[in-house]
Amino acid sequence: MEGAIHTTTSKMIALVTGANKGIGLEICRQLLSKGVMVILTARDEQRGLAAVANLQASGASDSDVLFHQLDVADSASVASLAGFVRDQFGKLDVLVNNAAVSGLALSPEILSSFKQLRDRLTDYANSITETYDMVEECLHINYYGTKTVTEALIPLLQSSQSPRIVNLSSFYGRLRYIPGDRIKEEMRNLDFLSEDRLNELLQCFLNDFKERKLEENGWPTRICAYKVSKVAVSAYTRILAKKYPNICINCVHPGVVKTDINWNTGELPVEEGAQGPVFVALLPDGSPSGQFYDMKEVSSFE
Repeated sequence: MEGAIHTTTSKMIALVTGANKGIGLEICRQLLSKGVMVILTARDEQRGLAAVANLQASGASDSDVLFHQLDVADSASVASLAGFVRDQFGKLDVLVNNAAVSGLALSPEILSSFKQLRDRLTDYANSITETYDMVEECLHINYYGTKTVTEALIPLLQSSQSPRIVNLSSFYGRLRYIPGDRIKEEMRNLDFLSEDRLNELLQCFLNDFKERKLEENGWPTRICAYKVSKVAVSAYTRILAKKYPNICINCVHPGVVKTDINWNTGELPVEEGAQGPVFVALLPDGSPSGQFYDMKEVSSFE
C-alpha cells in the first residue's frame, strides 16, 4: 500500500513459519530472548494466537511478538503476509522457513512401540503409509511453500542492512538419501542446477511415485516425499545463495528433535533443536552463505 505508515523500530525483525508449536515456537522464544522482534505465523489462527499468548505469558512484550496467519501452500495467504510486513515495517531482517509435514502416516500400534525415530522407521518400513496425495502435499508445503514464502519476502529482506534466510532442512536433507547417482549429480552441480530444473526433477519424482518407478529411477522408496522435499530445500538454499549474494542464506539440520512431525520420537528437546536455527539466523555479517549446518556446525550437503 503506497504511503503506508511503517512501525519504527531499531530491533531486528524476524518472521518464522509454522511457529505455533515445536521447533518453530521455540525459535521464536529464543529470538525474543536475544532482543529480536518476531512475527509468528501459523496456518491455524487460534493456535497461532495461543502461541503468541504463551510467549507473552513467558515475558515477551506485546509489541515484540506479533501474529499473522500463514498457509505456506496458499499463494493468497502468502501475499497477504508479505503485504502486512511491507505496510507495517517496510523491511524484514530474518526469515526462518520452518513449516513442514512428514508426508507419511503410521498405524497407532506401531507408534506405541517407537523408541528412536531412525531405527524404528527402518524396522517398521512396511507399516508406513505414503499415498500420492500425502506425497504431493509434502512437496507443496516443505519445498514449494518455502519457495513461495521466500520469493514473496525477498524484496523486503533486500531492504534490510543484514538480511538472513534460514531454511530448516533435516538429516534426510543430504544427497546420501537419494540413491540415484544421476539425480545426485544434478542436485549438487550448481553450474547447471536452476530453480526450473529443480522443479522438473520434483515433477519427475511425483510421476515416478504415481507410476511406481521410484526404485528403478533412483529415488528413495521409503519416507520418500520427506527425503526428496528436504534435499530440494537444501539444494534450493544453495541456488538462492548464488542468486542473492547480498543475503546470507543457509539451511540447517536442527538435530533429531522430539516434535509432532516425528511423533515425539526424537532424541533432543525443542530447546536444543532451536539453537541451531537461531545461531544461523544471527550469524555475523560476512558469514558464509549457501551452507548446510548440522545444528551449529557447517556440515556437508553430501
